[in-house]
Parts: sequence; C-alpha cells; structure tokens
Amino acid sequence: MAKKGLIQIYTGDGKGKTTAAIGLACRALGYNLRVCYIYFHKNSEKRDGEYQVLKKLGVKVKGFAKKHPHFFKDISEDKIRKECLNGLEFVKKIFQENKYDILILDEILISLRDGFLKEVEILDILNSKPKDLELVLTGKSVTKKIIEKADLVSEIKKVKHPYDSGIKKRRGIEY
Repeated sequence: MAKKGLIQIYTGDGKGKTTAAIGLACRALGYNLRVCYIYFHKNSEKRDGEYQVLKKLGVKVKGFAKKHPHFFKDISEDKIRKECLNGLEFVKKIFQENKYDILILDEILISLRDGFLKEVEILDILNSKPKDLELVLTGKSVTKKIIEKADLVSEIKKVKHPYDSGIKKRRGIEY
C-alpha cells in the first residue's frame, strides 16, 4: 500500500505551534524520514538554537521574509510580499525535487493573516503537493478553506502565558 502524505496545521494564539512542528521533525528523523523546514517572518539570528540543531540532524533549513513590518519599521510590505512569493517558488522546487518526506512551512499562516500571501496561493501549494509528502503549516490564524483542505488541524489555545505578567522572552525557552 502506498504511503499518503497528509496536510497538518498547527494554529491558535498559544505557545507551541513551532515546537510541535519541530517535535514532529525530530520524530520523523528518528525513523530516517527526510525533513525540510522552511520558516517565514523569523529573524534567524535570534532563533539560531533550534535551526542549528535541525541542521546538525540533517534537516534542510531555509528562511524567507525574515523581517516583519510589525517589528522592523524599515522594511516595506511590498518587499515582504516578494520574499514570501520567493518562498512559495522555493516550495514548488522542493515539490519537483521530491526528495523529502516532510515539509514544514513554519509561520506561513502569518503571511496569510497579514496579507503577504493570498489564500488562493496557499491553497495552490496544498493542491499541488506530492501525494507522498507530509506538509505541515503553522501560524496564528487560518482560513476556513485551508482548514477544509487539511487532514489534521490542532488549535493551540493560550490559557496563561508568562508574557502577560511581564516576563520577557527567554533564550532557549521562547526562542
């Protein structure tokens, strides 16, 4: 029986979406599956820990639209959109290469939420993925059409977070 790759989504306002995706990547590596991890809107210099470990484990790691106008006022929305579209073109190349078992698109749903990518563009990616590829999307919000296309959707809900009581992000824990 042929393996079927599913579409997974980790969304919501709680902490743990990226952590869940990286956990899945680690599990897959333990079974000798090949993993590619693409991130959006994350400054890799601040997230070097997780990326360096993934790279050491043999994961291809690539980032697009590393800055977000909410945090970096010197970057234009047009530039971010172009970088996000470059990310989608890279994903299509990954599809053509067909050398990975799992592809993680970390925070791609932020690109959708903030208007840098359109729903139709993400649906096109979902519809064109190789049938054996497991595809994972993360980000704080997702549309109904993308949920309908997915096989698994987990909403991670914030009940309480240390940030709410003034505790800043901690290296090695939140980033």
